[in-house]
Amino acid sequence: MAGKAAAPGTAVLLVTANVGSLFDDPENLQKNWLREFYQVVHAHRPHFLALHCQEFGGKNYEASMSHVDKFVKELLSSDAMKEYNRARVYLDENYKSQEHFTALGSFYFLHESLKNIYQFDFKAKKYKKVTGKEIYSDTLESTPMLEKEKFPQDYFPECKWSRKGFLRTRWCLADCAFDLVNIHLFHDASNLVAWETSPSVYSGTRHKALGYVLDRIIDQRFEKASYFVFGDFNFRLDSKSVVETLCTKATMQTVRAADTNEVVKLIFRESDNDRKVMLQLEKKLFDYVNQEVFRDDNGTALLEFDKELSVFKDRLYELDISFPPSYPYSEDCSQGRQYMNTRCPAWCDRVLMSPSAKELILRSESEEKVVTYDHIGPNVCMGDHKPVFLAFRIAPGAGKPHARVHKCCVVQ
Repeated sequence: MAGKAAAPGTAVLLVTANVGSLFDDPENLQKNWLREFYQVVHAHRPHFLALHCQEFGGKNYEASMSHVDKFVKELLSSDAMKEYNRARVYLDENYKSQEHFTALGSFYFLHESLKNIYQFDFKAKKYKKVTGKEIYSDTLESTPMLEKEKFPQDYFPECKWSRKGFLRTRWCLADCAFDLVNIHLFHDASNLVAWETSPSVYSGTRHKALGYVLDRIIDQRFEKASYFVFGDFNFRLDSKSVVETLCTKATMQTVRAADTNEVVKLIFRESDNDRKVMLQLEKKLFDYVNQEVFRDDNGTALLEFDKELSVFKDRLYELDISFPPSYPYSEDCSQGRQYMNTRCPAWCDRVLMSPSAKELILRSESEEKVVTYDHIGPNVCMGDHKPVFLAFRIAPGAGKPHARVHKCCVVQ
């Protein structure tokens, strides 16, 4: 049975997961990943479950097609999901289209006990009752039940095959209408470039892209609704500030390429202690002497350098983070807690919400703690990203003031 009997209302579980690693090493990683995912589903027993995946299919989608099919089939038919008798799956498999391909995959599961659940048709501009299980991949561009866009190429010109974009659906349950937006923003192409300015040039690119998405989902084409935006935002700690803090008493050595004089490496050494190396920084190397600083107390001391969301403080809300940075974890199956030394660990994977969605959650919060914001598989290798989830309940009547406005009962 979904939901805990002691807490009335509709249980919702929102999960974001960059799953690219799972398709690069499916034999070793997928089993662990699915087991940990199912454990979280079982623990929270949601009536409505949304799983937003990024990099679905991995780096080489064409070669991974059979693994993609197997993964989808497993999710839809596994014993752990047998009580979810309705589902919608939206997979962007159009890997040959440089103009449109986002590698996003959005999964929505509805528990058998959930009676009234509707999905918005963006073309007909009305809600339709959800029945059965349906998968959309080849027909993704034409289905009216979602909006999908890849960010314009000029947003990130140095990356010709960037697959970043967003996929939006709208739902109505318990008299509450809300948008669920799967998003993948631009990464840091070079640690050295990210270190040069504060905020970094990459932070500015993500700011521009996220602003574009928010403007798009609240424009005048449709009635406004609460929204949850969850995915791989690629938010990074402010690199310059982090390095200055970690290497306060260090001296810096600059290594340049002999032919171009371009900076290719920065080496930070302790002023004393035999000039011990504290940090080495290259384009794709962030090798710090003590990884524990990113894990101690879940990395809380570093949250002050997590600044990218502050620009949107009036438009996006997030619950307090109490889990360690979600990226970049080792892809070695025996190293579930170890970070790779390619990037500075950061909270890339997030669940964010509009002010009205925040009110919906807090209005439903009772004396019993029913809201959880956490990561999945803390001690298990889940690939280079740990999935992140938000579990909450929509209290009975929480959405009633908006029910008439959203015309949730006008269905086909």
